[in-house]
Amino acid sequence: MSDTARLNEFGQPIGESLPGWTSPPAPPRAAVQGRYCSVQPLSPADAPALWAAYQHDADGRNWTYLANGPFTHFEPFEQWITESSVSSDPQFYAVDVHGGSREQPGVAAGVAAYLRITPAMGVIEVGHIHFSPLLQHTPAATEAMYLMMRRVFELGYRRYEWKCDALNAPSRRAAQRLGFSYEGVFRQAIVTKGRSRDTAWYACIDKEWPALEAAYHYWLAPENFDEQGLQRESLSSLTSPILVARG
Repeated sequence: MSDTARLNEFGQPIGESLPGWTSPPAPPRAAVQGRYCSVQPLSPADAPALWAAYQHDADGRNWTYLANGPFTHFEPFEQWITESSVSSDPQFYAVDVHGGSREQPGVAAGVAAYLRITPAMGVIEVGHIHFSPLLQHTPAATEAMYLMMRRVFELGYRRYEWKCDALNAPSRRAAQRLGFSYEGVFRQAIVTKGRSRDTAWYACIDKEWPALEAAYHYWLAPENFDEQGLQRESLSSLTSPILVARG
């Protein structure tokens, strides 16, 4: 559509019209299965496995940029899992890593959530991502993010957001690797754990989804990994051409 076609009767530039667009439903609290993992609605029954998985983060550094934790005892952690499991927004999920095959029961090794769910605007965010060292840097971790992204766009959302502490360099790298484009920093956006936080914003939109899905399919294919399980081509190399901005 040309710029001229986006002018209203007053000669003012306006956004493109959305004929036929309707608000998508809220994401169903339902499991989605992948090759390496499944993304399951968080349950209080996941607490022991998650607690054991998070113990591999011995000094608790992975909690630094999260709103909750670190937890030094199981009971308050279990209470947090129980409370999170019934929350509708954020809507929490456990990432279960398959036990050798898709048919074998998985073991919860991390959590992630949909939040700021706004069907009327077609916008939803992914956050509260806390993957244990058992899950980090594995195909299952990437697949979990793909499965959650796929559900969002298949439901009809127009925009999928990722926000993080602007000082959280690993999260910022992860967002761009996964295909979220940089959109800027909101200064002094929130107060968390008694600290001021600048928030870095990233997002991908529905028009980018076909190219992103193709990149994920290519990267997650068994042929992309050698006999030692090492990737032949990086996901970043596949998603970088899709990004509209980096930062």
